[in-house]
Amino acid sequence: MKVKSISDKELIKRYLNDDNSGLEILIHRHKNRIFSYILMIVKDKQLADDIFQDTFIKVINTIKAGSYKEEGKFIQWVMRIAHNLIIDFFRKSKRIPVLDNKNESFDIFDTISINDPSIEESIITQQIHKDVRQLIECLPSEQKEVLYLRHYTEMSFKDIAEHTNVSINTALGRMRYALINLRKLIKEKEIILTI
Repeated sequence: MKVKSISDKELIKRYLNDDNSGLEILIHRHKNRIFSYILMIVKDKQLADDIFQDTFIKVINTIKAGSYKEEGKFIQWVMRIAHNLIIDFFRKSKRIPVLDNKNESFDIFDTISINDPSIEESIITQQIHKDVRQLIECLPSEQKEVLYLRHYTEMSFKDIAEHTNVSINTALGRMRYALINLRKLIKEKEIILTI
């Protein structure tokens, strides 16, 4: 049986029956999409690695505890866990002020930021990201691939050229046409991509 034809549900069953290859296949199958999503939001490779590992530790613990319920797609559930861990990270990093005990005039209220986005801004930002993903899906596959590799995995054009077996000029050209086509689509569909 080919690995691609085995469902995520079946792989989880295998893992619960002490077949660790089930989990290995699941992680391998979804790692690029999950890691790219995390990296796209946190914009720091080392932090993305940490959150990615925390995500799969939580996945493993939940599955092993028998708490995983097959209510939707496995990938959506894992993405939700990753998203929640990202939010937790940002909450902790932005809202836990570091106290400076040496400074007697220190006021804790001076460290509190009021720059958190409003609910409306968050909803608009999510919609913009959704619109951009839908627009990218309309591009020819070569342009979509270069755009994805450049902006979501942050590869250099040299690396993209090697990865796709084309010259750097071809990779640059594909990116140029991808951006031109995206601008046309934005204009045609009258999409607003600003808050």
